[in-house]
Amino acid sequence: QVQLVESGGGLVQAGGSLRLSCVASGRTFNSYAMGWFRLAPGKEREFVAAIGRTGGATYVADSVKGRFTISRDNTKNTVLLQMNILKPEDTAVYYCAARRGPLNSGGYHTRFYDYWGQGTQVTVSS
Repeated sequence: QVQLVESGGGLVQAGGSLRLSCVASGRTFNSYAMGWFRLAPGKEREFVAAIGRTGGATYVADSVKGRFTISRDNTKNTVLLQMNILKPEDTAVYYCAARRGPLNSGGYHTRFYDYWGQGTQVTVSS
């Protein structure tokens, strides 16, 4: 069982930056592929980014490519989402997710992940 706790959300003006953190419980964090998803009002949960167990493999959604970067620090059981050049359409609740094992193309989908955090709100004003 893994517990995930996100933080770092908030209100920011368009063009600004935020860095989201997700801290995982347990001592086997480096066994888990990690992902970030977001949920905006009236929309389905959307893939944002994913990272493999060592950080060597990353996937990023086209909608945020060039603006968002995912990384991880296995010594701190933490996965980060650096968000730059934020746009109003990035407004959503952002969720961290985990799955034990390697990252593969399934990592683009919510059903790939077994554990989810409670989410952190990101609001981008125009």
